Amino acid sequence: MVKKRPYIIAGPCSIESKEQFADIIPYLNANKQVDLIRCGIWKPRTRPGGFEGVGEDGLKWIKDYKAQNPNVSFAVEVAQPIHIELCLKYNIDVIWIGARTSSNPFSMNELSESLKGIDIPTMIKNPPIPDVKLWIGAIERIKNVGITNIAAIHRGFFTHNNYGFRNNPLWEIPIEIKRTHPDLPLICDPSHISGNRQIVQSVSQIAMDLNFDGLMIEVHPYPEKALTDSEQQLSPAEFDNLLSNLIIRKNSNTTPIELNLLRKKIDMLDQELLAILSQRIDVSKQIALIKADNNLSVLQINRWQEVLESRLHIAKELGISLEFVQKIMEQIHTESVRVQNDILKES
Repeated sequence: MVKKRPYIIAGPCSIESKEQFADIIPYLNANKQVDLIRCGIWKPRTRPGGFEGVGEDGLKWIKDYKAQNPNVSFAVEVAQPIHIELCLKYNIDVIWIGARTSSNPFSMNELSESLKGIDIPTMIKNPPIPDVKLWIGAIERIKNVGITNIAAIHRGFFTHNNYGFRNNPLWEIPIEIKRTHPDLPLICDPSHISGNRQIVQSVSQIAMDLNFDGLMIEVHPYPEKALTDSEQQLSPAEFDNLLSNLIIRKNSNTTPIELNLLRKKIDMLDQELLAILSQRIDVSKQIALIKADNNLSVLQINRWQEVLESRLHIAKELGISLEFVQKIMEQIHTESVRVQNDILKES
């Protein structure tokens, strides 16, 4: 499925009408950079009453178009076994499993059973919650029934603070997927991460800089009139502009000498950081013993608030991202609380 980099998947969030289909699909088919056209046929809505897709009619339009254009490939989202059955009936080239579905092991089991003996290329989006094991589990369920052509799609995660994104990218999670599954193609969905067409370009570039294999981008002939995800879909002109400005970095095993020297410096600094963290944990253990002797609770909320504000002030003075430092301090504090709790249990 993914035979080049960047592998570009593009198309409307959902097929809305035969007229809209006729407006956008020929453009995408004529664009030599587009490898696969995405078409939403069934659209899961958070609340009832919204547009839920055109269903089987859309598959008929795809089949009719493919009859005249046999080299074009289409991808459709599936969420139920009947969706897979219909996609096979209409010779859909690729299917993808959406975030709501990949988060549910029962749904994944049902889809997996439907795919036994059918080696159709399958893409799997990450679940909404930031759980790398849940995403890997969804991938493994599909792989275990004999699907050999699989790709993972990173569409961001829902967190208590999405920091201006529709879905927080949490880049460390797809990076972990790439580390543990280096042969698995990794595609970024900048549309769902952004939620805003103004930042789709920058998110796409970050994905390319992180050596993602491709992009899945929502493109609509008239985005402002779209029935779903109107804020994040690009017009054909915007899509052309994105592709023309996308910078593709080299992925080479040959490393400049100066880069190797800087990496060695990073290695030494990391050793120092870990040594300091070890010392901090030792101090936390000493604090725990004093708290045990004085019958004090582990969590001292006023002290924690004071520590956090102080470290954020220092970070601001040093020009370090406050969001980054807050995440680090929260993780350090969580570990400190865990260590102190263990000691108090033994006291």
